[in-house]
Amino acid sequence: MIKFLIVLTIALAALQLYAFVDCAMRDDSQIKRLPKWGWLLIIFFLQAIGAIAYFVAGRKPNEGGGKRGPKRRILPPDDDPDFLRKL
Repeated sequence: MIKFLIVLTIALAALQLYAFVDCAMRDDSQIKRLPKWGWLLIIFFLQAIGAIAYFVAGRKPNEGGGKRGPKRRILPPDDDPDFLRKL
């Protein structure tokens, strides 16, 4: 039982730390319902409940539904038309 409580405590601390850093690193336009400083205070004082509330109600979803665009293929300089135009 003690091991479970230790693992649970570490997991909740990691959740709180991740939510705090995620909120601090996001642009203000990506946070909804409250200003950034408000979410940081909620996460700090309410701990796991504040972190879960931030993930559910405070973050805007990523642009494009979480999908990344196609990866751009790196071309060597002699095949890259933009590079050749600059010469």
